[in-house]
Amino acid sequence: MARKAIVIKAQRRLAQQEQARALGKKMKHPTRVYNRCRLCGRIGGYMRFFQMCRICVRERVANGDVVGFKKASW
Repeated sequence: MARKAIVIKAQRRLAQQEQARALGKKMKHPTRVYNRCRLCGRIGGYMRFFQMCRICVRERVANGDVVGFKKASW
């Protein structure tokens, strides 16, 4: 539950930043907005293209949820 609250809080801050940009204003504390994994809330190892951390991306690829990836073998 705590992780979910952190993720929601980060999404809310990101929305506020985008809204301020649309109005032509600058946020009060722009450095407080940072990317979090949308599934687990992890900060480190974030992949912007997937909006997930590397661990969640790896799990999804292993399950076959992400199209276009193949397990490497040589």
